Amino acid sequence: MAAKTSTTNIWKLQDAKAQFSALVRRARAGEPQLVTVHGKEAVVVFDPERFEIRPKTPKEATMAGFIERSKKYRGAAEGVNFERPGGTTFRDKRREIFDEKFFDEGES
Repeated sequence: MAAKTSTTNIWKLQDAKAQFSALVRRARAGEPQLVTVHGKEAVVVFDPERFEIRPKTPKEATMAGFIERSKKYRGAAEGVNFERPGGTTFRDKRREIFDEKFFDEGES
């Protein structure tokens, strides 16, 4: 097992497990510690006092909101009115599409 040097904050998972107390001490001292698995970054251990949790702003679930948030399409919808016109009604087209036997006798 390779010894952990004090100059780096990157740990192999095996070393992090074997020296977890040292890893936590260093993280609490203000040095975030990176743990790798098979040479790829897996997790970071850090002191929660140095971490600020900010709630995410709710995203607008509309096409216009998506376009504005999108880096690729930002500005592409400039001048397009996405608001529905007031008083829009939708008619029930089920009777035009389906046979009468599709409906229960109680439905009109």
